[in-house]
Amino acid sequence: MPHVPGPRGRLQDIPVSGPKRVLLAAPRGYCAGVDRAVIAVEKALERYGAPVYVRKQIVHNIHVVTELERAGAIFVDEVDEVPEGAHVVFSAHGVSPAVVTAASDRGLHAIDATCPLVTKVHREAVRFARDDFEILLIGHDGHEEVEGTAGEAPDHVTVVNSPDDADRVVVKDPSKVVWLSQTTLSVDETMETVRRLRERFPQLNDPPSDDICYATQNRQVAIKKVAADADVVIVVGSANSSNSVRLVEVALEYGAERAYRIDYAHEIQQEWIAGAATIGVTSGASVPEVLVQEVLDELAGAGYADVQQVRTAEEDLMFSLPKELRQDAGGRRDERALGGRVSGRP
Repeated sequence: MPHVPGPRGRLQDIPVSGPKRVLLAAPRGYCAGVDRAVIAVEKALERYGAPVYVRKQIVHNIHVVTELERAGAIFVDEVDEVPEGAHVVFSAHGVSPAVVTAASDRGLHAIDATCPLVTKVHREAVRFARDDFEILLIGHDGHEEVEGTAGEAPDHVTVVNSPDDADRVVVKDPSKVVWLSQTTLSVDETMETVRRLRERFPQLNDPPSDDICYATQNRQVAIKKVAADADVVIVVGSANSSNSVRLVEVALEYGAERAYRIDYAHEIQQEWIAGAATIGVTSGASVPEVLVQEVLDELAGAGYADVQQVRTAEEDLMFSLPKELRQDAGGRRDERALGGRVSGRP
């Protein structure tokens, strides 16, 4: 069903000691990789017409997926559900070589919207496997990104789900081990996992550069600063969004008394904000700004009209469109770059 905003003014204006305010984290919301993937589906629909098929959710956000479905996108779990010869977009989380082969075997016209930062991890996995390293992939079993990365070198990859999991890992040769990670994890928890792995395997190699993406790190740094001064933190993001779920955990760890994740503003409960003078607000990397604005409107109706932005970083990373979409129907090349949209409340 299309998203219909909930009724305004549901929340009561509860008296608190001192002034009420909202601390709005920045950066928040869309990152460059999400922006690129969503626009890739929109442009594919423009160019080829509906339907365009998408393997898995293009990004982990229910609102984005619903809006793209309304525009003519059809989301499927596997490429064997796509009619032969149709156009299919691979999600921002990436796919394994087996999925690419399966799409080719069906004669599908594939558009690869994998985030370039995920592609970087794929290439690292290929390179280390070629050099016969055992790869300890820190991430969550079953997550699309982990499945895609592990699929690049299935005989060399062991998934490590948590710091406790690090204590149970078995490797063949402790002198040839390297760790890589899912891009959307908690930075603190990942470093704890690495620390515990290194205690067991002192010769553990690091990836050439940080695998946790800039947007995930920036949003966690911002919410740490907000949480230290907030009674309650509200994170806008879907339940299957790893980076959104991590933001709730980080907020609680860094000082917020309570923290909640929501998809839409109308999900905010009165008891969540009872007695709160300061409410922190942020959103995951796959969340459009319109959903944050609805939260701010809802809170303003409960007396939290003073919105103070807390910015900890500027984001200007730009990604070009997937190569399959860079040439328009007239044969002209479209080299436009795309970047994360981060803005304050107008």
